[in-house]
Amino acid sequence: MAKEQTAVFGGGCFWCIEAIFQRLTGVAHVESGYMGGRADQATYRQVCDGDTGHVEVVRVTFDPDQISYRELLEVFFAVHDPTTLNRQGNDTGEQYRSVIFYADEEQQRIAENTIAEMTAAKAFPEPIVTAVEPAEEFHAAEGYHQNYYNENSRQPYCMFVISPKLAKLEKKFAEKLRA
Repeated sequence: MAKEQTAVFGGGCFWCIEAIFQRLTGVAHVESGYMGGRADQATYRQVCDGDTGHVEVVRVTFDPDQISYRELLEVFFAVHDPTTLNRQGNDTGEQYRSVIFYADEEQQRIAENTIAEMTAAKAFPEPIVTAVEPAEEFHAAEGYHQNYYNENSRQPYCMFVISPKLAKLEKKFAEKLRA
């Protein structure tokens, strides 16, 4: 078995992408947090107020023998809109920007190649604006943000925003889901 690796993605509200990646075979752990800001610390209030420049992200710990980094990227691009700058649906602001924070040169290469291939294939009607940046310090989100969908699936945001994304995941990536 290969050593576990980590990947960090920002694609809108971290509750959404956390719920997505938690359901994939080969993903050991998903943690919501903040990355990519100009402040030394980040809290939800600070990030939402736009005071830090951080992005809501998830840190995904995965087994590359079960799911590759490229496969994680395919899911990432399928479950959010990588063509809108600082916006996902009704969630707007710098904290919702589409970004891949790479851990090493291999992740950077794979991410950039994936974007280039999707651009060449015209996978989206508009240009991809997803940034590819080196990983910085990860700030874990407050406890109530962790495992949010699984503990609050009847909450309106979860029902109207996250549940449809999970249905799309189940339809498009059924073979990658946990039993």
